[in-house]
Amino acid sequence: MSKKLYVGNLSFTTTEEELKTLFAQFGEVKSVAVIKDRDTGRSRGFGFVEMENPEAAVAGTNGKDFGGRTLTVNEAREREARGGGDRGGFGEQKRSW
Repeated sequence: MSKKLYVGNLSFTTTEEELKTLFAQFGEVKSVAVIKDRDTGRSRGFGFVEMENPEAAVAGTNGKDFGGRTLTVNEAREREARGGGDRGGFGEQKRSW
């Protein structure tokens, strides 16, 4: 079963291909995603790499320099549920009168 790794502190110019090349040294890379800002299209400085056996990749990349930045690499956690509450003008609003 493959696991997804969180890769933080990426240079804003890092491409998915560069990230794949880095992690391919440690095994087969299933997928790579550099997360981008939806409005500007600019990298947000982190991404995800999916691999079968990521232990060697974590040991070999966490805390290492890549593109002039010290990487933070660990197993990705599930995204926390976000509340849907009042969205400030979107949908039905509660009135107190």
